[in-house]
Amino acid sequence: MPKLKPETQIQRREHILDAARACFARTGFHRTTMHDICKESGVSPGAFYVYFRSKEALIEGLCERDRAEFAERFVSVSEAPDFLAGLQSLAAHYFVEESRERSLFVVEMSTEATRNPRIAEIVSRVDKYCCDQFAQLFRRLQSEGRIQPVVDIEIAVQAFNVVGDGLFYRRAMQQNFDANAVMPALLLMLKDLLRPVEASASLVGVEHKANPLDKIGSLDKTGPFKEVVR
Repeated sequence: MPKLKPETQIQRREHILDAARACFARTGFHRTTMHDICKESGVSPGAFYVYFRSKEALIEGLCERDRAEFAERFVSVSEAPDFLAGLQSLAAHYFVEESRERSLFVVEMSTEATRNPRIAEIVSRVDKYCCDQFAQLFRRLQSEGRIQPVVDIEIAVQAFNVVGDGLFYRRAMQQNFDANAVMPALLLMLKDLLRPVEASASLVGVEHKANPLDKIGSLDKTGPFKEVVR
């Protein structure tokens, strides 16, 4: 059999990962067999094992792919003149534009991590990376005077984590869940948590602006929650 070109090998590996995620999301980690993934991907067992030797190896590949994607997307958030708008765009991708399959996979892996130390190590590594990126961004913005000095960065990061986990869970558990309906309120709450300087003038002795949470009832909830936290 002729050796595959490097680009073909990459494409086949990605195809196997896509098939594995679909199987894990549909039937769970334990109920999914290597045969199921081979059938889903249309790859023979012999070819399959060239790329992955176990289900744990597949999970590691999927989580690393997700980490790399997050890292790439987070660059635009960290470089955005309006970091809140950047966060909106990031949230829109994961909770509106992405398929529900991702949420099902995230919840399944989080559950498996509670009883499988190897999966826990893989998931925790990616989770720590994402938290560290948010913490570095918030500290930089705080040092630039764009986030109030009273904000506890570690608590803010954990709050973002809780919101993100909750959205993944709700989207997985509720088939008709509409992130557009709840995201405007969540974004305003997170804005209030971060207390951007322009939205917290009262902390520096200037007349206090209206609480952004007061706007929730009048928000336009159509579209991927654009122009919410201006």
